[in-house]
Amino acid sequence: MIGGLLGVILYFGIIILIIASMWKIFTKAGKPGWAAIVPIYNIIVMLEIVGRPAWWVVLFLIPFVNVIMAFIVFVDLAKSFGKDVAYALGLIFLGIIFLPMLGFGSATYRGPAASA
Repeated sequence: MIGGLLGVILYFGIIILIIASMWKIFTKAGKPGWAAIVPIYNIIVMLEIVGRPAWWVVLFLIPFVNVIMAFIVFVDLAKSFGKDVAYALGLIFLGIIFLPMLGFGSATYRGPAASA
């Protein structure tokens, strides 16, 4: 019983951390922070931040294709904040650590990486 409760608390803690990190990333990029909590729309906003077309949101709904699209978007997100591909790999594989570092750290938004 205690283990299950602890798991639920940990789960919600991680969700809140991810949402807060996305909120800060969106705000740094000049987008509304509240967009981080709206399903589907948060993907559209992320695509705008990295300079990819909004219709790509449809590709995020296709199994297996969505994983490839997420890799591309995370690489573009890292570049949009002046980070390298190694940081993008951190976002992909250790997002729980690297998203808060990007959102709450000193990184500044430099514009959409995909259009550069």
